Amino acid sequence: MKKIKILIVDDHEFIRQGLRAVIEKQPGWEVVAEAVTGREAIALAEQHEPDVVVMDVSMPDLNGLEATAHVIRSRPQTKVLVLSMHDSEQIIREVLACGARGYILKSDAGRDLVTAIDTLTEGQPFFTPKVSEVLLSGYLRQGEAGRAEGGEDTSPLTVREREILQLLADGKSNKEIAGGLNISARTVETHRRNLMSKLNLHSIADVVRYAVKNRLTS
Repeated sequence: MKKIKILIVDDHEFIRQGLRAVIEKQPGWEVVAEAVTGREAIALAEQHEPDVVVMDVSMPDLNGLEATAHVIRSRPQTKVLVLSMHDSEQIIREVLACGARGYILKSDAGRDLVTAIDTLTEGQPFFTPKVSEVLLSGYLRQGEAGRAEGGEDTSPLTVREREILQLLADGKSNKEIAGGLNISARTVETHRRNLMSKLNLHSIADVVRYAVKNRLTS
């Protein structure tokens, strides 16, 4: 029997406990660690080398989107299953763009978690019917818009800009962000100006509202 190592990432203890209870009922499955922030998830993924990471989207310090991108860049063989309360088309698209192979809603976890992990470990993506419906509707709508307007724009921010946007929304100063990311305060300021220009934001209050609206911060 193949052993499957799983890392759980969620900032709510009762969610982690519920996921662990479901996972540990499966023969050969092991929860190797639990993380409560995106940065902790990255460190624990490097330490424990899990086969699957079950990742929440909205977390403090670093959200699940950026954490997913970091984990997959450092360990391409690790599969990330995103677990979220939200069935937003934008969030689902961003999750896929970050490299996640599956997406299920927290309301469906009791029913679909085991099947989702099984499917990912077999090398196949997994989406619940509701998520698939959202993606299909968006794809059809996007096709119509593309034919009418000649194209479609995607998120204008780089991974680093999204990371800094969340940290700004969490109340971090340029100096604190620079220290946490091991870059200069001047580089942080450059990214800050660029992301605010791209999103047409004019103040930190605007940054916070954008991050909350797009569920980049908890």
